[in-house]
Order: sequence, then C-alpha cells, then structure tokens
Amino acid sequence: MPDIDLSASPGAVTALVWMAFATYLCRAGGFWLMAHVPITARVRRALAALPGSIMISTVLPLGVKAGPSAIAALVVAVLVMMRWRRDIVALAAGLATLSALRALGV
Repeated sequence: MPDIDLSASPGAVTALVWMAFATYLCRAGGFWLMAHVPITARVRRALAALPGSIMISTVLPLGVKAGPSAIAALVVAVLVMMRWRRDIVALAAGLATLSALRALGV
C-alpha cells in the first residue's frame, strides 16, 4: 500500500480557512439580506426559479462543450423531468441516452 502524505502547506490551510470563511459570509449575508426583504408573490416566484436557473447555468456550458451526445442527453433528461418530475428517472434517462449515443459514435 503506498504511503500517502496528508500534510498540507501552511498556505493551503490558510486558503482553505479563508474560503470557508467567505462561504459562511455569503450564506449568512444571504439570510440577513432576505430577513429585510418582504416576501411578495413576485419574490416567491423568483426564489422558486433559482434552483433551475442555477442548474442550467452550471450544466448547459458543460453539455455544449461535450458535444451533441451530451446536448441530446440533457434534452432527454429535461423532458423526462418535465413529464414525471422524478430526479432519479430523469438522471437515468439522460445517462442512458448519453451512453447509447456515445456507443453509436455520436
């Protein structure tokens, strides 16, 4: 079994601590800010749309970079999610589509 060196440089530890602190500030700041925003129907709709918009902004560029088989898999996953509203079913359909298209050389 190879020896694994788990020691970290002081710079890496410092960077990790600062990133954790920045993450905490973002989350706490968001909670603080939303405590001062009246939750109207419009704000509620905007908050409900956030998970989808974040997912699209994260996944779509990766799909475009990966090519037509990945775009087709994303489309299938979205359609399945719209129809059945089941994350695991949409994931399985997207992965099956991607696997099949890549096996066919697309």
